[in-house]
Order: sequence, then structure tokens, then C-alpha cells
Amino acid sequence: MMNRQWVLDHYPDGPATLDTWRLIETPIPELGPRQILVRVQWLSLDPYMRGRISPAQNYTAGVKPGGAMHGGGVGEVIASSHPDWAVGDLVETMAMNWQEYAVVTPDLPGAARANRVPKDVPPQACLSWLGMPGLTAYVGLLEIGRPKPGETVVVSAASGAVGQVAGQIAKLMGARVVAIAGSDDKLAHCLGLGMDAGINYRTTKDLDAAIAAACPDGVDVFFDNTGGPIHDAVLANLAVRARVIICGRIAVVDKTPAEDIGLRASARLIVTRATIQGLVVFDWWHLRDEAFKHLAAWHRSGHIRFREDVLDGLERMPEAFLRMMAGGNHGKQLVRL
Repeated sequence: MMNRQWVLDHYPDGPATLDTWRLIETPIPELGPRQILVRVQWLSLDPYMRGRISPAQNYTAGVKPGGAMHGGGVGEVIASSHPDWAVGDLVETMAMNWQEYAVVTPDLPGAARANRVPKDVPPQACLSWLGMPGLTAYVGLLEIGRPKPGETVVVSAASGAVGQVAGQIAKLMGARVVAIAGSDDKLAHCLGLGMDAGINYRTTKDLDAAIAAACPDGVDVFFDNTGGPIHDAVLANLAVRARVIICGRIAVVDKTPAEDIGLRASARLIVTRATIQGLVVFDWWHLRDEAFKHLAAWHRSGHIRFREDVLDGLERMPEAFLRMMAGGNHGKQLVRL
């Protein structure tokens, strides 16, 4: 049996392009002890993947040219040499990669572990609000941001996979939430989820002034999914003892270091006594079960809602990646095989 698989063709110089990857056919390896063969049904697109195709050192190992593109997915077990997994089981893992079939070792530690898909949710939920993005939002708000009732939380990329969950968790914690997104449709979605105000950064001429107007008492918690000019404008409006979660840098990830120079925030940080902390969700994987218990309960009670953006076909993976990186997606970007 042959497997179609996307491999990295070359490291992109600047933004990735459709030819950054190439689609190949390769034989499916034989199962070793305690492994499963999975027919992939859903694949996830996430901004962290841009760091995996860079030669620069990252917080985790990247993809080398010629290697299979990393990524999470959901699929059905079609063969098993593992006593705990049977044909027909649905499985989620961050180690699925961009391919039609995956040989998975369920007992690997951390994010590479294979997880059962709960029976009471759509399978693709395990790639969004009940998956890595949901865990990211949960950790960022409860472990780092810790908003108090009545405080103001600003979320950038607020309609994205992490942002829309972060905004709803902040509301559950009693905060006032200001969403920043790149279109009026995306902001309407955020307001429909219960967020209190919105700023379209693409059409706002003075972002600093718009944030000041939306946050008259300053920003107590900033969930930063973008970096860049939005980051600078929010940091200029921090409240005393603000907490800033640096989660993503999608606005600047393709820029050179010389281009990624914005606000020199040190004076403002002294005045506000603010705390800035980077968030790498894989450091918090031990909280996965706790987070998912709460997220599932909030979803059942109607407090967590979610929008997905789905493209069909493995051949559309590069297109879906570029769509996500350009902000063209409306909600969590997924590809259905």
C-alpha cells in the first residue's frame, strides 16, 4: 500500500509559498510492536508550523528538507499491533504529519502520545477547542494571565483557533474582553461569542488610540497571538501590574530581525510593573487532562462555541497553510481528507 505525503522541499526565504513542499508517494512501513496504522481523516493547520520549516533554532526540532511535514491530526485505526487499540478506534495525535496514512506509536510521551477521540464530540474538535489550541488558551488565561472579575482582557487574532477560546474563557472568569481581528466579519463572530468590544486592525488608522478608547482603564491582561504593531499598541496601553502572554508572532514570523523592531517597552514596563511571559503549550502538556475536563464541561453548558474553516483534500495542505498565515481563515483551519 502506498501513502501520499507532503515533505518539505526547501526552507522558505520569507513567507512560505506553494512550492515550499512537494507531494510524494512512499510505501507504508510495516507495523512494529505496539504500533497502530491510522487512516487520516482530519489534519490541523497551526501557526507554530511556520517555526518547524525554518533553519533557525526553535523550541522544538524542525523539519529538514526531504522530511515529512509535521502536524496534528485525527484518524481511524485500520491495523493494530497494540493490545489497547483496535481496528475502528478513532485516534488523535500531534505526530500525524501531512499524509494519508500514519504509523503511530501510541505510548510515546507528551505531545507525541496517541489519544482517544471522545465519543460525544465531533472528531475534529480534538484539533481545536478540545485539542492543542484549547489547551493553549486554558493555560494562557488560568496559569499566566489570571484575569480577575472586572479586569480588561485584550485578545489579538481573537477569531482564530486559540483566540476565540481564550476570549470565551476570559468571559467565564468575569473579565471584560476586547477582541482584535482583521475583518468586520471576524469581529462579529467574536461579539457573537460574548466578547464585549472589537477593533479591526486592518481598517483602524490609529491602533494605539483605538485601544486606549476601548480600554479606558488600561489593559490588565493581553493574550498576544500576533506580535508586531498590535503588540506595540497594546503594550503602550498596559494597566499597572498587567500580565502579557506572548503566544504567537504570526505578524512578524516571516520578517527579518531588522524589520521586527517596534516599541521599546522597557520604560512602560517599569511604570506599569507589568509581567511578560512566553507561552509554549508543550511545556504545559501535563495539564492536558485537567484542561480538557473543564473545556468539555464548558462546551456542554454552551459557554464554549467554535467556528471552523475546512478545506477538502490532502492536496490542499499548502494552500490551507498559506491561507492561515495570511489571515484568510475564519476560525480554526482544518483540512478534511
